[in-house]
Amino acid sequence: MKKVFKTMCLLGLMAAFQTISAQDAPPQVDTRIYDIVNATSADRIEADIRKLANFGTRNTFSDTVSETRGIGAARRWIKSEFEKISQECGGCLEVFYQRDFVEKTEGSRVPHSTWIVNVVAVLRGTDYPNSYVMMSGDIDSRASNTMNFEIDAPGANDNASGMAGAIEAARVMSKYKFKHSVAFVGLSGEEQGLFGGKGLAKFAQDNKWEMIGILNNDMIGNIEGVDGVIDNRAFRIFSEPTPANETDRQRGARRFAGGEVDGISRQLARYIHGQVKTYMPEMNPMMIYRLDRFGRGGHHRPFNDLGFAGVRIMEAHENYTQQHQDIRVEDGIKYGDVIEAVNFPYAKKLTAVNAISMAGLAWAPPAPKDVRIGGAVRPSTTLQWAETDDPNIAGYKLYWRLTTSPTWDNFKFVSGVNEHTLEGIVIDNYYFGVAAVGKDGNESAVVFPAQQIRRRR
Repeated sequence: MKKVFKTMCLLGLMAAFQTISAQDAPPQVDTRIYDIVNATSADRIEADIRKLANFGTRNTFSDTVSETRGIGAARRWIKSEFEKISQECGGCLEVFYQRDFVEKTEGSRVPHSTWIVNVVAVLRGTDYPNSYVMMSGDIDSRASNTMNFEIDAPGANDNASGMAGAIEAARVMSKYKFKHSVAFVGLSGEEQGLFGGKGLAKFAQDNKWEMIGILNNDMIGNIEGVDGVIDNRAFRIFSEPTPANETDRQRGARRFAGGEVDGISRQLARYIHGQVKTYMPEMNPMMIYRLDRFGRGGHHRPFNDLGFAGVRIMEAHENYTQQHQDIRVEDGIKYGDVIEAVNFPYAKKLTAVNAISMAGLAWAPPAPKDVRIGGAVRPSTTLQWAETDDPNIAGYKLYWRLTTSPTWDNFKFVSGVNEHTLEGIVIDNYYFGVAAVGKDGNESAVVFPAQQIRRRR
């Protein structure tokens, strides 16, 4: 009798488990993303970095006619690589130049008027073709004097590494179809004033691109820092805390609701951090709470200036003797951004970081809209978001974290609703957000509530 009772209990537990398992909860991981990591090639990245460095200089104002030297030859080669990738995937990439003219001005880093030419390759999304996640690298290079556009400036790490990463990500990701569009970009004029980023950001705004975010890669190939640290696993993700174009009203509301570190670029950084911890746990992502390195800038900034989410991904330990330097030996120290200082397996890892982050965002449903929150003077917190009939959505993750935590540490999955109350979770003690989750398990970036829930009386 006891055996029968135990058997019945076991069957009951199994039935309960099967009932829970039968719910439409999405998978925790998408195994395709592991395949993207494995498909990224250090050998191909090395070949591309060597090719770019061998153009001698890629200074923004260098030769544009030669087929072997200068920025003109470099950007034509980059475009031809994107076109070659497109041919191999049946024309899946839309490849084009985006350009703007800059005038010589007194006291600027513009020695003569010229065209700033970016190279763009778009893998068009199947469901949301006007929604973009973007990876960029810089085409141009410089020596000690950025105005000297004739001297050799191979720019192997700064930034042939980032540019080669964007090309390799295009090779790997072109094997798949994504719901959102994915753009792979080479930007010019970074060293003279972020001209390429300004031009493409304005182009995106003028063409009403819905930007999920830009992942700007600037120096992803060095593992030995000037501080003496050698590290092939750590890397930095720079992000600004709140949008640069927020209104005074939004800024004022934050005094009472919080969110000083919860702007769209910071959420993008957290998303990348989460993808790496899930799919590349051997890596050590460092979220840096700053727009960029102290007093310095990168090509994500012009996108941030227009209100787009954007971050900078780069090595953890810079070596200042190998960037912005004429090639020379001084007091026994070798200066110059040369190929010998680039670690290609490390550049592969950071390229994969980009690819898995873009893949997750590009496969995920669009982020929730009109996210609101309520719960003042109550022992619970209610989150609400706009209804959608998107067939790709399995449900939503309601996230919360302590106000001092850098990452989203707790969540509850819900489906079939656009409002949910977290009982026993006091709104005063946590920050909250909502992410849309696809049926394949991929999820959008978290959206921080912008307004309070308005209750009808």
